[in-house]
Amino acid sequence: MKRNIDYSLYLVTDRELMYADSIEECVEQAVRGGCTIVQLREKNADSREFYETALRVRKITADLGVPLLINDRADIALAVDADGVHIGQEDLPLEAARRILGKDKIIGVSAGNADEARAAADAGADYLGVGAMFATGTKTDANPASMDELRRIRAEVSIPIVAIGGINKNNVQLFAGTGIDGIAVVSAIVSQKDVCGAARELKAMYKKIIGNS
Repeated sequence: MKRNIDYSLYLVTDRELMYADSIEECVEQAVRGGCTIVQLREKNADSREFYETALRVRKITADLGVPLLINDRADIALAVDADGVHIGQEDLPLEAARRILGKDKIIGVSAGNADEARAAADAGADYLGVGAMFATGTKTDANPASMDELRRIRAEVSIPIVAIGGINKNNVQLFAGTGIDGIAVVSAIVSQKDVCGAARELKAMYKKIIGNS
């Protein structure tokens, strides 16, 4: 059964950007610093490597009590009993992912505009990842979404919204008053020498600006 999910500081992994020696170390330090949910993204790993990494990360997130989502791969999510999956507009359709994972798993969907957001919400997405909000090296093909579009999406859907794309301590204040439920962060945490400290700082800034616990 799904529980209330805290999306406030949503970590997305990227082994090519991380400072830590391993994804496991990076995830553990990020969660200890305040990350409330983790998405394991392994764009260049083969299926066996992705599965084995997911198993190790799953143990860490379970021990620390935060949900683990798998990027794109519903089969990997099912195989390691992750809490859910995050899918993009070009990935497996939400309806197919739901058939694989069942009604109790979390399924998030990327949305860059209100039309995509409404479609995902109507299809049963549990949350939206909206962006890219700013230019980012992790999604070079993404078209930036405006703050106005973010507010439009917030006005039209009731499910949680996580803003993503180039978010860091220098621009997080721009989300004040947008009504989002969290920020998804990659390099602002994983690329830092002090992962735990970077997460703690961003979490404090988010709580001050947005007012969420």
